[in-house]
Amino acid sequence: MYGTRKITADLTWIGGNDRRISLFEGVYPVPQGMAYNAYLLTDEKTVLFDTVDRAVSDVFFENLAHALGGRRLDYVVVHHAEPDHSATLDELLRRCPGVYVVCTAKCRTMLEQFLGHSFPAITVADGYHLPTGRRNLTFLTAPMVHWPEVMATYDDVDGVLFSADAFGTFGAQDGALFADEVDFFGTRLAEARRYYTNIVGKYGTQTTALLQKAAALKIRFLCPLHGFVFRRQIGDILEKYRLWAHYEPEERGVLIAYASVYGHTAQAAEHLAIRLREHGVPTVLCDVSVTHASYLIADCFRFGHLVFAATTYNAGVFVRMEALLRELIAHNLQNRSIYLIENGTWAPTAAGQMKAILEKGRDIRFPAPPLTIRSALPAPQAPSLDALADAIADGMTAAAAAPNAAPAAAIDSTALFRISYGLYVLTARENGFDNGCIVNTAQLLTSDPLRFSVTVNKQNHTHDMILRTGLLNLSVLTEEAVFPIFERFGFRSGRDTDKFAGDAAENRTENGLRYLTEAVNAVISGRVVETHDFGTHTLFVAEVTGAARLSDAPSATYDYYFAHIKPKPQPVEETKKGFVCRICGYVYEGDTLPDDFVCPLCKHGAEDFEKLK
Repeated sequence: MYGTRKITADLTWIGGNDRRISLFEGVYPVPQGMAYNAYLLTDEKTVLFDTVDRAVSDVFFENLAHALGGRRLDYVVVHHAEPDHSATLDELLRRCPGVYVVCTAKCRTMLEQFLGHSFPAITVADGYHLPTGRRNLTFLTAPMVHWPEVMATYDDVDGVLFSADAFGTFGAQDGALFADEVDFFGTRLAEARRYYTNIVGKYGTQTTALLQKAAALKIRFLCPLHGFVFRRQIGDILEKYRLWAHYEPEERGVLIAYASVYGHTAQAAEHLAIRLREHGVPTVLCDVSVTHASYLIADCFRFGHLVFAATTYNAGVFVRMEALLRELIAHNLQNRSIYLIENGTWAPTAAGQMKAILEKGRDIRFPAPPLTIRSALPAPQAPSLDALADAIADGMTAAAAAPNAAPAAAIDSTALFRISYGLYVLTARENGFDNGCIVNTAQLLTSDPLRFSVTVNKQNHTHDMILRTGLLNLSVLTEEAVFPIFERFGFRSGRDTDKFAGDAAENRTENGLRYLTEAVNAVISGRVVETHDFGTHTLFVAEVTGAARLSDAPSATYDYYFAHIKPKPQPVEETKKGFVCRICGYVYEGDTLPDDFVCPLCKHGAEDFEKLK
């Protein structure tokens, strides 16, 4: 039985979910299972974006047959050759003779190695276009995110970015395809963080390169190979990836990870956590012998301050702690403040050895000397832990210190933006022409008589139409609104643009004016009864002639728009000097590449490196 979901009119999700898997890649616990995404585009040509893991092959082929509806499959785009996305490719080639595989040259080589034979293929490079009918697909190479052959695909008609493993998440979908259907940032972000940091986290430079390419695109849908499809708050997940790729702390807080054999080191860690909480510092406390390393790695990317407490074990570091620290360095963790606690009954040596491992990371700081415990934490030594808590809290406060307050007589205009505003599409009609604009200053004035006001900039064409006709509609935008709505009604002028051109439906209220239904929770119609001139703006007072509630979605505010809807400007990246491996994409940073340098990933020599562009 098929189970598909529509993303756009021409794009269908046809993947599957494996809820029986316990370890992804044989390493990472996935208690919520795993989603394997594949997508079918039905244009004049049909295009399948990736296949799936063998565990969900049956439902995948049922979904594909249903979505094709008897049509021939023309292309299968392979973004990533890893078998959890290509294990069913061979069966697809048998079922769909004549289909062309679209992939990078490196991907083609890998697939031939996995399949053991060649196949009809179109090899593409960065910027290559593939026409499918009414759209051109553009391919964007993304080497080492997280394999060297990886690419992404952009559909500029519907604004879809097929992002390969980037923006993926651990966990099955449970019937929900879109991130906004599950309160992603409230309930699933932790698994997205754990996925990124463990699967892709080592390759921050390469991920940043992909983010820079994405910043130039108008993305309406973000379609990864695992997890959920993003159609809202795309800027939020892009910002999370920017932080993770730059190894910038995501939240204020402290991770305390401890290794304890008989409980004494655990008691010290608990004491420190309590004192930090008394300072108002959020803490996460984990036993490395119980908590899987993948969760700890994720929290090390999440917080900027880390405490590692370990017993001395066989004259070294307790085995689980040593394994974790080496994993952190392998995942390229950097830019962190780290505090060390060691315990030993006769020869405590753990702190020095932990430091030796960690200082291999870039910009790793040790703001305080290690704290040594002899067997158990005696009462007289408790003040030393209190002092450590003070030092950590003081360091965090200093880093986040607010600027001095402005003099009482000063006026900071940005303070006025703290007044809460809603966001609305204001529409009007004159001489058969419909128009609208974005406004943020509307409010209910009185309930008897029922009147509201809206303030409009005089430069807006909608302003002049309302001034002449005396009629207006107010569509109340919700948090589901996407940036293209604001581009359409806020960044164009109705004097030279028909903002309603191309609309499939023509929704009008009884006064004959248009209104929006997408991402709108109410529409209010009004007849102007007063106007007040305020120089650059006119305040219209209108009596309510009609009102309808359209949904229960929360209304968008001005703050919400800037925090979650408007794309965030990408920081200007510092031009890095270095060399990139043409084979696997590894980046060596520096002015010169040693003649005898060997790539740590693919083992190719300096002759296979070229300067970063």
